[in-house]
Amino acid sequence: MKAFLALTALAALAAGPAYADCNYPAAPGKIPDGASATMDDMIAGQKAVQGYDKAIGEYVACIDKELQDAEAKAGDKLKPEQKADMEKVETQKHNAAIDQEQSVADRFNEQVKVFKARTAAKKN
Repeated sequence: MKAFLALTALAALAAGPAYADCNYPAAPGKIPDGASATMDDMIAGQKAVQGYDKAIGEYVACIDKELQDAEAKAGDKLKPEQKADMEKVETQKHNAAIDQEQSVADRFNEQVKVFKARTAAKKN
């Protein structure tokens, strides 16, 4: 029965309006290596990470809207279990996106530390 409800919830999400086509953004292809990167490389990496942050924010807003629209479209026809399943799926997508974004930011910040340590050592 739970499998049926989950499939129903997924079908309801998939049946959302065409404009709510929420594409999961690709992470930056390459994080600069702080041990060898130039300042320009680090700035480009920062811009890529910031762009990814913005894209994740747009994706999360899109899946939130997609859920709201699906729930509104279903109206009273949506059983509480179905609504809970739909919300669970959206929460999982949301959390996975934020976790991935945090992972990218953490990797970049680690390379910033390496870069700063390397460039500070050259000044001494």
